[in-house]
Amino acid sequence: MKTVRLRAGKERSLLRRHPWIFESAIAKGGGDPGETVRVEGDQGQFLGWAAFSPASKIRARVWSFDEAQRIDAAFFASACASAVKARARFDIHSNAMRLVHGESDGLPGLIVDRYGDTLVAQFASSGVERWKEPIADALLAATGLSKLYERSDASSRALEGLPEATGWLRGLGEVELTLQEHDWQLAVNIAEGHKTGFYLDQRDSRKRFADYARRLKFARVLNCYCYTGGFTVAALTGGAAHVTSIDSSGPALEKAAANVALNGFDANCATFMDADVNASLRQFIDQGRSFDAIVLDPPKFAPTVAHAERAARAYKDINRLAFKLLEPGGVLFTYSCSGGISADLFHKIVASAGCDAGVDGYIHERMGGAPDHPMTVNFPEGEYLKGLVVMRK
Repeated sequence: MKTVRLRAGKERSLLRRHPWIFESAIAKGGGDPGETVRVEGDQGQFLGWAAFSPASKIRARVWSFDEAQRIDAAFFASACASAVKARARFDIHSNAMRLVHGESDGLPGLIVDRYGDTLVAQFASSGVERWKEPIADALLAATGLSKLYERSDASSRALEGLPEATGWLRGLGEVELTLQEHDWQLAVNIAEGHKTGFYLDQRDSRKRFADYARRLKFARVLNCYCYTGGFTVAALTGGAAHVTSIDSSGPALEKAAANVALNGFDANCATFMDADVNASLRQFIDQGRSFDAIVLDPPKFAPTVAHAERAARAYKDINRLAFKLLEPGGVLFTYSCSGGISADLFHKIVASAGCDAGVDGYIHERMGGAPDHPMTVNFPEGEYLKGLVVMRK
């Protein structure tokens, strides 16, 4: 067994059971990509068993802090079964859900989503890549399913020195699927859609938006960065009279229109714009338009803390424009999925945007990912999705 020894003082995060070991923390030692190594403190004391990644700044990810634990196929079978079992205790109103959420489920770099009878997995680190076959077997055993599609095409693969990989790992099936979520249906394509096919993490936010639409009787809704129209369908389900949806992807907008039709809504209830969000918001202001509710769910502006300053300016700009377009009494659902933007910083950005727009509002709720995308005590970085529900005074 190869060993990695840390520099003095660098063991503190591992003693708190945080699974990441950065390149700068290592004094000596290493291993092959994905190889399990013994991690020791500067005095030789055992700290954990970790998967080594020679190409990544996160040089090792801990599998276990138990010295007696063997990292083998049985370990992955147990970890996958535990993650799947946990979802049965969560409050999930859908036939699509996240079954494995990486570090939060003790499987760093592994994402597994279920869409009906089909599993979709992303292997994003050297460790899970090395154990891909046993993990695939473990997932099917834990779920009783037979179809597993791989979507290992995230940009994080390159940081691990890994090529993209997609296709069926186990079984064969359709890539065009329909999921049931709360009171509506949504079509997804697991081979082409974002992430593993869809943004399952916003499931409960979509439900809350439908609830607000039902209670406040939205007449004019604006859904920015709408992708395939999840919030659009939720708003219409809640009784919104009309939804304007903006995205810069024509194919995504076609799927959004199809999702509106799938749920039985008249096409006249929805307008789809293939356009830049910032430019569109400015155009609406110039036209004197306003909205009863606005959703801002942009892509990741800050993948790391190093990008936070530039991202903060971008978040502030779109929120400032949205505040200007929001009717008094109107509701803004605004989000950041950037890991480099903390919940506290995002709150300050939105507050600053309101001040610049000359608008004040009540913060009704703080939003986060659905419960099947958990943050744990030992891994707060799991809280990547932050949201605020603001009602304009």
